[in-house]
Amino acid sequence: MISSSVLLDGGDEVECSILRFPDLDLKDPLPLTAKSNLKAESDTSERKKYAFAKKKAFALFVKAKEVPATACCPPAVCRAGLGWKCCRQTFKDLTGIHIHVATQHSSDIQQQTGLILKQLAAEACTSSNPASADETGSLSSPTCNIQELSYRLPDTNHISFDELTSGVGEVLLYYCYHEVKDPLRLCAWQKSLCQHLHLTGKVRIASEGINGTVGGSKVATSLYIQAMLSHPLFKTILCREDFKSSAGGAHCFPDLRVGVFEEIVPLGINPNKVSYKETGIHLSPEEFHKEVEKYLSQAPQAQSDTILLDCRNFYESKIGHFQGCLAPDIRKFSYFPSYVDENLELFKNKRVLMYCTGGIRCERGSAYLRTKAACREVYQLKGGIHKYLEEFPDGFYRGKLFVFDQRYTISSNEDIIAECRYCGTLWDQYRVCSSQHCRQLVLTCPSCHAKGFTACCPTCQEKGLKLASNPSGWMVKEECECTDRRQRVPVKHM
Repeated sequence: MISSSVLLDGGDEVECSILRFPDLDLKDPLPLTAKSNLKAESDTSERKKYAFAKKKAFALFVKAKEVPATACCPPAVCRAGLGWKCCRQTFKDLTGIHIHVATQHSSDIQQQTGLILKQLAAEACTSSNPASADETGSLSSPTCNIQELSYRLPDTNHISFDELTSGVGEVLLYYCYHEVKDPLRLCAWQKSLCQHLHLTGKVRIASEGINGTVGGSKVATSLYIQAMLSHPLFKTILCREDFKSSAGGAHCFPDLRVGVFEEIVPLGINPNKVSYKETGIHLSPEEFHKEVEKYLSQAPQAQSDTILLDCRNFYESKIGHFQGCLAPDIRKFSYFPSYVDENLELFKNKRVLMYCTGGIRCERGSAYLRTKAACREVYQLKGGIHKYLEEFPDGFYRGKLFVFDQRYTISSNEDIIAECRYCGTLWDQYRVCSSQHCRQLVLTCPSCHAKGFTACCPTCQEKGLKLASNPSGWMVKEECECTDRRQRVPVKHM
């Protein structure tokens, strides 16, 4: 393993270490395109490009996991006063984080490698045709470097460290669909911006836009919004109302994760095939409220010409949903297209009112539904449940709102509509399944938890006990009883 540096596109230098042991195999088949795989296999030049791209992807992934030395990794132990956090684990040396990334995140590295190769190919085309270069002055410009990145960061000289890192803060949720010509450059700026403001959270970037949820002090999140609104890519598209906020802070996330992906929300379909540009009609919270009111006034609702569709995962709708909704029993949003395909008759000639947490899943979900040409009309709640609850805290949404951070839920009322997995007592506070091989979410009330019922199902409970009494080393995530037997097709309306 040797110390080296990697040049970001445009000349930016990122210090890294290059792996020199076999867990990073640089001789994999080259995932350039489906048609050119076999040809690239024997092409020395392409193999060198792939090796470079994979090293760069690996180095950037590891770099993104860096954290300052803390109590759990003191400066005396951690290399150069730094540690690495990934998958809720802390690593004290490069060897540890390298082995973890190589064994647990190979698909992420592979995806990032493909994106870097595409970027290299695009730059090659641009250099051969200077007239096609971006002249807008945005971060897509080839002249952008570390100095320009620093220039675009907000001035914090007048703000104390305590103000920037105050535990009392908020969590922001936002997205923006817009063409991004240089996702890697935008990714570098986003990471610099979040680190500069001491924000944690997750930001997904793709050629189709950006999707983020970040937490920090109110001073920091305010500066973050200002920086986003002044960015050349977003200043004419984003507005302050596009940022949903809730009480929280940097403590709501274990770390900061900023990366480039094919999609900013994982539907599992190429954005060129199902585009956000083909989305349904957006309804404001007030308009959506009126539509739901009209829908609920019809009896029986099962025979109505309208479907109120929750396009979130089952564990989200389980603890909170709109009255009278249809909630698909799916574990991932990428299952949504399959659900639609298997239940197309359900949507035939119907008016569909869709909703999700913040609106982003409805963008692609409604677009996919419209490609099937089955529905009469497709509408979606602009700003999602988050914005609806700001205007109608006691409206037609009952229960808690699930959020993808360590809070798990936020609420606007005291309703509890879910039950304890074991005793049936009203309970809606999730815990993580105690079996290390599973890590699904489970609703277990304090009484049952105290009795040792800490897993998501009896199968996991038994496996957890066996593993505790006879540890077998490396744990591999696998499906359990509660997920393996889960039907994707709902049996009734909620």
